[in-house]
Amino acid sequence: MSTAKTPAATRQGGPPFVMALPALLLFALFALVPMAIVVYLSFTQWDGLGSPAWAGTDNWREALTSPVTRHALWLTVKLMVLSWVVQTPLSLLLGVFVAGRQRYRALLAVFYFVPLLISTAAIAVIFKNLLDPNFGLGAALNLPLLNQNWLGDPQLAFYAVVFVIAWQFVPFHTLLYQAGARQIPASLYEAASIDGAGRLAQFWHITLPQLRYTVVTSSTLMVVGSLTYFDLVFVLTGGGPGYATRILPLDMYITGFQSNEMGLASAISVVLVVAGLLLSLALLRFSGFNRMRSQQAGM
Repeated sequence: MSTAKTPAATRQGGPPFVMALPALLLFALFALVPMAIVVYLSFTQWDGLGSPAWAGTDNWREALTSPVTRHALWLTVKLMVLSWVVQTPLSLLLGVFVAGRQRYRALLAVFYFVPLLISTAAIAVIFKNLLDPNFGLGAALNLPLLNQNWLGDPQLAFYAVVFVIAWQFVPFHTLLYQAGARQIPASLYEAASIDGAGRLAQFWHITLPQLRYTVVTSSTLMVVGSLTYFDLVFVLTGGGPGYATRILPLDMYITGFQSNEMGLASAISVVLVVAGLLLSLALLRFSGFNRMRSQQAGM
């Protein structure tokens, strides 16, 4: 008696499209549909209570020409660049360090990861008190260098925000680099040691090349995540003093929920989404991550 061959798709439970359909439906319901509504609202005048009135491209024209929004966009780009410059070297070095098997490194890793256990709002409240010029850490220790109006001075507030963001997110990226470093075969370092390579040469010629895809992953999360910072900045400075820390997500919130210009806020949110997509695609395109191949080929 002959047995008919069962197609691979049937043996695995159905065609790939059918298997992915629940996830696609959820994505459409909670991402695409709300995004379509926001795009529609960006062409209307709406205060959040009445019925939206069609306004054409007025919101877009205002969003692209408003000095406040353009300044917020510049601050967002600046925050993105500074976050990457500060967090990437620290995360890379700490990740490689705590990847070691020594017990003291494991103990230090526990302290490094403490910020991951604290909510963003709690971190903002903690640093808002620590940086207070009257009752904060600088005043308590009587250190003139620390006893400055970090959050009230327009020249210092933005850099204080960058520092707090780095303190919160460096542990997460450290965890990524730690996982990547522990996947590097020890035989590579043993061969390099036999050839006379020192620690610095091993790091430069083995560790960094082997972590290149981890760098791309971390950088993508870091850069795109810079477009979503809101709660920490909102609690820490509220966008002030003046417009010193009013980044684009905060500008969107203030425009929509304080100025009651939901149409304009929707246009700003679309700009944020498009910027995030373009940045992600650019990183994947120019890093070669979408053509990723085994880093251990030929071993």
